[in-house]
Amino acid sequence: MAKIHGIFTPHMVPLDEQGRINEAELRRLVDWLIAKGISGLYPNGSTGEFTRFSPEERRTIVRIVAEQAAGRVPILAGAAEANIETTLQACAEYAQLGCRAAAICAPYYFKLSQEAVCEYFAELARRSELDIFLYNIPQFANEISIETVKTLCKQPRIVGIKDSSRDFPRFVNLMNEVRPLRSDFVFFTGTEEILMPSLVMGADGGTIATSGVVPEAVMNLYRLSRSGALEAAREIQFGLLELVNAMLFGCDFPEGFRVALELRGFHMGRGRQPLSPRQKLDVERIRRQLQRLLSAQGVVEKPAGRGEEDLSQALLAPENIQMLARQIIEKLSEGRGDG
Repeated sequence: MAKIHGIFTPHMVPLDEQGRINEAELRRLVDWLIAKGISGLYPNGSTGEFTRFSPEERRTIVRIVAEQAAGRVPILAGAAEANIETTLQACAEYAQLGCRAAAICAPYYFKLSQEAVCEYFAELARRSELDIFLYNIPQFANEISIETVKTLCKQPRIVGIKDSSRDFPRFVNLMNEVRPLRSDFVFFTGTEEILMPSLVMGADGGTIATSGVVPEAVMNLYRLSRSGALEAAREIQFGLLELVNAMLFGCDFPEGFRVALELRGFHMGRGRQPLSPRQKLDVERIRRQLQRLLSAQGVVEKPAGRGEEDLSQALLAPENIQMLARQIIEKLSEGRGDG
């Protein structure tokens, strides 16, 4: 089977007014991403908010994506379930749907030794009906150390790793130590800020959340980096940084991506995580900023008005002032212990 490579999009899931999966809009998003040239799809990733859906919903998401993709691009399906049996059940179903591989992070919540992490994936590899992509995200799950990857890469069913540690030196050392042990092992970065340097150092691609919003720019960056057109690639990499930072850190993740996709014409609905009044203002604050940044990429119209001055006026609107006042009163009441 061909080696996985390229940019796989960890896309969001549009929701309807009742907070249910908006199947029609999800299918439209899949078609749009494929038409824009992305290499593959990655449902049930972090940007796809997989923990906020039930196991049944996660399988529904992969089924919809697989049906709509219809073999046009490979699918790396997130299968990070709560225990090994449900993970294997998900892998079996995703194999039947024609997915290329399952991305699985190490167990989370309970702190495990590397010996336990290694045995977990070895058991999956022995029993899974689908190829496995290790998913290293130590911010939210047990780390998969370089030594553990060196052991696991000997399992034929384990075909690669997606590293979202945001640690570039670690990623470079990982490639340097594992590739001599298995030349067909796949290395993906999950950090867009280091996409170009990762590709230059030999990465096969990445699962890049920004590719779900500006697939044109990210795919161009991938092609230029792989072809050695480094000056042009560097310009795009730097040009994307402000957009990346706004979407990642401008408000609680992944609300910035939801806003950006709405600006690109998709009906994303309201997320399942309730937002406080302050958070809602944060989302509105970055909406105009994202419109400006996306317009710089040439994919949306420039925002009307005078920029930050208009945004300040919007934040001072009576309804927003009242919202903030209520929040302050609630906090003061909590502090006094009133009851």
